[in-house]
Amino acid sequence: MVEFLDFLGLVNDLLHSNDLPRLESLLMPANFSSIVGELVAQSIPKHCTELSRNQYHSGHPDLLPRDMYPGYVALHAPEGIELKASRYDRGWQGHNPEDVWLMVFVFRASRATDTSKGITPMPFRFQKVLCARLTRYDWQFSGRSATSRRTITASVARSGYEKMEANRIYRASPD
Repeated sequence: MVEFLDFLGLVNDLLHSNDLPRLESLLMPANFSSIVGELVAQSIPKHCTELSRNQYHSGHPDLLPRDMYPGYVALHAPEGIELKASRYDRGWQGHNPEDVWLMVFVFRASRATDTSKGITPMPFRFQKVLCARLTRYDWQFSGRSATSRRTITASVARSGYEKMEANRIYRASPD
């Protein structure tokens, strides 16, 4: 998390020196969340040598147990940790209801639309980190209608959320 905060500080200092908005206000929310998740996924194996970043493009899960998969490559592996970064305290989504270790980094940050709404920019802050082994029963399949073009998703159900909260890794102190 510290490495991400350092990265964001460097990028935002450069953007500010060029009279550009902060990164979290510049990108669409989903793109910014993706960057948070990707940089965290790159950092964790530096500090937890038992894990490696999955080298398969869009492979699942994001982190694999070291030396379990040759070349740290797996399209879909039963072991490892899937990472999510989210502005939301709950309602996290995935593409499939499945058994998986899920780690979620919840953060607070400004949005691109804040300026037009007169909302004062806020500093980026990690709020909490949760991790638990979810089963397919801890997901609620969302599906989609025959005419919908949105990606099929599954949301973490209340049972999964409760498992995640019960296994909290980090929580920021209240403001």
